[in-house]
Amino acid sequence: MLRAKGRANVRRAMRKSIVDQERVSGIGLTKEELQRYSRHLIMPEVTTEGQKRLKAARVLCIGAGGLGSPAALYLAAAGVGRLGLVDFDRVDLTNLQRQILHGTKDIGRSKLESARDRLRDINPDIEIKLHECQFSSENAEQIVADYDVIVDGSDNFATRYLSNDVCVFAAKPNVYGSVFRFEGQTTVFAPQLGGPCYRCLFPEPPPPESVPNCAQAGVLGVLPGIIGMLQTIETIKLIVGIGEPLIGRLLHFDALKLAFRELKLRRDPQCPVCGENPTIFAPIDYDQFCGARNDDASVPGISVQELKGKMDAQERFELIDVREPFEFEIARIDGAKLIPLGQIPERADQLDREQTLIVHCHSGRRSAQAVRLLKQRGFAKVRNLEGGIDAWSDFIDPTVPKY
Repeated sequence: MLRAKGRANVRRAMRKSIVDQERVSGIGLTKEELQRYSRHLIMPEVTTEGQKRLKAARVLCIGAGGLGSPAALYLAAAGVGRLGLVDFDRVDLTNLQRQILHGTKDIGRSKLESARDRLRDINPDIEIKLHECQFSSENAEQIVADYDVIVDGSDNFATRYLSNDVCVFAAKPNVYGSVFRFEGQTTVFAPQLGGPCYRCLFPEPPPPESVPNCAQAGVLGVLPGIIGMLQTIETIKLIVGIGEPLIGRLLHFDALKLAFRELKLRRDPQCPVCGENPTIFAPIDYDQFCGARNDDASVPGISVQELKGKMDAQERFELIDVREPFEFEIARIDGAKLIPLGQIPERADQLDREQTLIVHCHSGRRSAQAVRLLKQRGFAKVRNLEGGIDAWSDFIDPTVPKY
């Protein structure tokens, strides 16, 4: 009696699948698939019905990097019928500490080509669809339309807001994840299923230069693996129709304490996208939404080629490095003076206001902020090194290590 009741509960739970039942009804499993997925099939919560739903499902992974790597690997292994990947980057040596889809032999290759080869080796029976482009307001709705679930493995606010918005418009779950240094978090944004969306938590993005990314702040290599696998678990639950998805709940993970913490999330009735009186009805670009502009006239720039020309001509200027001391130890440009960004306000008087100052950091974001601070304090001859020390390594001196 208890066993029969348990099986009935499983059947009820499986009716909650987000995959259309008509599509599932036309799906069969081959003899090889029955063997490949046998450990799924013997679970009463999954069975052949759940595996058919996985085979019928279409999942899009935004990003083939730190979060997208474990998510794509396990979704492929689980038997998701169509797996889409969006990325336009190439494999770099610095990726390999965490982006396990790629190997040393793939350095310089398109991430999507590298990912496709690895995923085909994991599971040759699934369909892999590559979208080698930047996820933007021009293509986001068209790309998302072909999928049932979106796994957001992006590492920037522009893409997070955009993926959130198009998922709300299309009424599709957005399985969110993010990582920073030793901490990560994940949830499922799905207003159509009773939960909030990303904008319910963060109505407006912060200024682009105010939040460091992984390239600036670092990330423990294994952390994206943990968060990416949690995103995969949530995706599988939504497809099979089992368990309690993280809708209205955010799971926070602290690797240093090895502790999970759950936070309740509520839908905001004033949300500009999913609220009672929405004001956003179509995808918009991040720069347009937050009012930030890449060509900010308040931050005059200089290219690494121009800087090299000034050095060769022995022109007078002072090169200021606003990174942290540990970054300075990893890589530096000869002749640079280290003044970390946080010390600029108190040490500005140490600098000559009459001399040209060229400020650099890792990629150009922190140094742009330093340029603004210096201009506010009366420095007129100050310029930002575009692309930072990364660009210097790429275009001028490849012996300078990249990190």
